Amino acid sequence: MEFFKIRKDIPFMRHALVFNVISFTTFVLAVVFLFSRGLHLSVEFTGGTVMEVSYSQAANVEKVRGAVAGLGFTDVQVQNFGTAREVMIRLPAQKGVTTAQQSERVMAALKTDDPQVTLRRTEFVGPQVGEELAQDGLKALAMVVVGIMIYLAFRFEWKYAVAAIIANLHDVVIILGFFAFFQWEFSLSVLAAVLAVLGYSVNESVVIFDRIRENFRRYRKMSTVQIIDNAITSTISRTIITHGSTQIMVLSMLLFGGPTLFYFALALTIGILFGIYSSVFVAAAIAMWLGIKREDLVKPMGKKDEDPNDPNAGATV
Repeated sequence: MEFFKIRKDIPFMRHALVFNVISFTTFVLAVVFLFSRGLHLSVEFTGGTVMEVSYSQAANVEKVRGAVAGLGFTDVQVQNFGTAREVMIRLPAQKGVTTAQQSERVMAALKTDDPQVTLRRTEFVGPQVGEELAQDGLKALAMVVVGIMIYLAFRFEWKYAVAAIIANLHDVVIILGFFAFFQWEFSLSVLAAVLAVLGYSVNESVVIFDRIRENFRRYRKMSTVQIIDNAITSTISRTIITHGSTQIMVLSMLLFGGPTLFYFALALTIGILFGIYSSVFVAAAIAMWLGIKREDLVKPMGKKDEDPNDPNAGATV
């Protein structure tokens, strides 16, 4: 589907160096923020108290969140689970305060608004569990990266695998850099968004790389730069439709999803925007600088194998 068709190829690679300098600067700043400020980890990673409470009717999550926040707790997570009457509350660990004391204060505040609220379960999540979650998250991220590299190396060629994985890691590090700079809460849902961005970004790179391969087969007299510019230009309509519709959905979660989905949607928003940028200006440019050529993707054809309908048949590369 194409809402519009660009007749003349846009010279993206002409400005590749400038955009990649900007990209490299942004990447370095993100790394600096990660090391200097670090991530503001949520209760899942740092440990704390988890409470499950039950209401006689559908619970007002915003009202519950306001009551708990009024006790002076920061980084509180309140969300429904199971049914609309069940609410899960995560509280950060406090020095000198036990889990029982925290739960008693919270229940006293909740009973002020609704005396029928009952405590179903309370438990303490230690920092060790949070450390294990962090390690498991890093392992999951590493496995995704390795899997993407193997997939691209088999489907295309190692130069494309290197270019795509650099572009994808560029997106991930920049997302983490935003969270470190603004000290936004980094939770398991945000980690899930980061993993989703990896898959989403590599999909865009694969679409462009597929078109580059087709162009190498179709246009024998074009240079590598012309091939890449044509591939990106010819997929712009698809890019706008796909990313535009996805971004509308993510923005709806960001604006109307409430605090529970806010940082998840925010991470996706940043990832989608930088994913488009990196697929065009980072992945394609790095592949070009690594010296991709027609022989990397298309086996040389003899005269017997040439397509007689190809107007360029017999032409040398």
